[in-house]
Amino acid sequence: MTVTTLSTATFAGGCFWCMVKPFVEWDGIHSVTSGYMGGNLENPTYEDVKKGSSGHLEVVQIVFNEEVFPYKKLLEVFWQQIDPTDDGGQFQDRGSNYRAAIFYHSEQQKLSAEQSKLDLANSGRFKKPIVTEIRAAKTFYQAEDYHQDFYKKNSEHYKKDRATSGRDEFLQDNW
Repeated sequence: MTVTTLSTATFAGGCFWCMVKPFVEWDGIHSVTSGYMGGNLENPTYEDVKKGSSGHLEVVQIVFNEEVFPYKKLLEVFWQQIDPTDDGGQFQDRGSNYRAAIFYHSEQQKLSAEQSKLDLANSGRFKKPIVTEIRAAKTFYQAEDYHQDFYKKNSEHYKKDRATSGRDEFLQDNW
């Protein structure tokens, strides 16, 4: 019997509603959970994080099979969901809680993330500097149930929010 070892990756890319769907559709992805990471407030709520005073970012935590979907591929998907040159938030979502970041769970993830950031910076794709932070993972706090799989549960709200955010236009123009 083969034992499958699962790994964890955590990414902040602005509103977590828009960061779930791009990852769940791949083989090897076991779960994508919306939540909060990076701050110092224990057990933050959505309202705590939205105020911007908790220090947390909205994140997605991904449990994946590295043998089927390698971490480097997750990084590629991540970069193609964000504006890596914006340190004031992402698209219509402004503030420190909406900044993009990669939270690494191992030294190997840190090295891979740093290399992918360097590769993107050297690619010439963006004229401005790549400012997305690479940070050590901290405690992950799962977001409230109504945020989980929001794109499925509230598809019309999700589509409207996504359509007005500027995200899709940016991604199409830059990727």
